[in-house]
Order: sequence, then C-alpha cells, then structure tokens
Amino acid sequence: MILDEILEHKRREVERARSARPPETLKQAAEAQEGPTRGFARALREGPAPRVIAEVKRRSPSRGEIRADFDPVACATAYARGGAAAISVLTDEHYFGGHLSFLGKIRAVVDLPLLRKDFVVDSYQIDEARTAGADAVLLIVAALEQDALLALRDRAGALDLDVLIEVHDEAELERALDVEAELIGVNNRDLRTFETDLAVTERLAPRVPEGVVLVAESGIFTNEDLSRLARAGAGAFLVGESLMRQEDMERALSVLRSQS
Repeated sequence: MILDEILEHKRREVERARSARPPETLKQAAEAQEGPTRGFARALREGPAPRVIAEVKRRSPSRGEIRADFDPVACATAYARGGAAAISVLTDEHYFGGHLSFLGKIRAVVDLPLLRKDFVVDSYQIDEARTAGADAVLLIVAALEQDALLALRDRAGALDLDVLIEVHDEAELERALDVEAELIGVNNRDLRTFETDLAVTERLAPRVPEGVVLVAESGIFTNEDLSRLARAGAGAFLVGESLMRQEDMERALSVLRSQS
C-alpha cells in the first residue's frame, strides 16, 4: 500500500536527518523559539467563513505533477490575497515535491498561520516544524500507534503548535477523540487506496462533538462540493489540487469562498 511505502521512506528520511543534526540540538533550538505562534486553531474558529486552508502542493503520488510553474511563495501570496484562513505547506520532498524550507520562505511574506503537512512519525519532525516556521502540524491517525499519537500531540503542544489530527473512518475518529483532539480533519481520500469520496465527511460529521472543529480534506473542486460539506457540518476546508491547477489562484480561491 502506498501509505506503508511512504511511512517507511519517511522513517529512513528522519534517521538521516537525525544523523546530520542531533535530536538534542534541534530540541533546544525548537524550545528557544521566541514569540507565540500565529494561532492556526483560532483562525479556523474565528476567521471569516468559509474558512479555507489553502494548500501549497506541487505533486502527489496519485495525481502526479499538479503545477508545472510551481513557486511556493507565489502560491502562498495568491492564497493570502484570495482570502485563505490559513495555509497548508507540503514539506514531503520525495512524494509531493515539497521542502521544509518552504515554511520559512512563506512565513517571511505571508501573515497567515502555516500548517506543516507531512507524514509525522517522530518528535524530531515536530521540532523541525517549530524551528522552520510552522504554527501547526498534521498528525495522521492511520500512520501512528495510539501512544505515539498522544506523545506527538503533547510535544506539539509543548512548543505552542496547534495539531490537526486526520482520520478517515469511525475507528480512527474514536482514536482522535481519545487524545482530546480539538481539530479533526476528515480526509475524503483513503491514504491506502487514494480513492476519494466526499461521503466520508458526511458519514463521520455527526460523530464529531460540539466544540471540535471539523476540517473536510481532499476532493473539494467546486462550490457545490464545499457547500455540501458545510451542510454536513464541516467548519473549515482544506483545498489544494483544485486551486493549484488554476492559472489565477487568487481568483479561484476568492470565487470558491464567495459562492459558498
């Protein structure tokens, strides 16, 4: 399965990074970061609706190259002008064409909170996220044992990083709620098969408690898609590919938001 392949590659990648920069050195750097983060969770609760987390994404294993003239900073600035509540930054290089350095480059020119979107398997990556300029991290339930999920959530919290916990089915949702997730992303794309179905959000939404922000992820291409998920109970929407493929990304996001 593609998820297993990605996770195995990610573990090797983290080991190489740990060899190049010792974990204790990075940990100290993360804890020495000055100033508060930008409030990713707050933006999803209080920002002007509809609240879109617009994603900077060059390619994916299932869709291939998404944007040939890819410039992460230009994409992020277009999203900011188009009304994004926050920006998701793909930092996986091997499968998605991202890079950890994108966070700092985008942070320098955009005031919105930034999510590090990656396959987090080790606390080392949480420390990387804080030092690189992230305001939040993604934790994928399908990629983690429960004790690891809890430990990574706690490490992120210790560094003032918000956590978006991603689920795909009822069992994963229960695991997310067991660690008191405040932001739950329902991925309409099954990471094991890469098939997409908006009905996943519709099925899981009634199980998400009041007070927890439900973020609908993947498969959102039209105003109708966004409106359908909002009716189901989604309070925010992570949108990447449909925006990244547009020549005028600012206008595309503005239109998506204004007609919802």
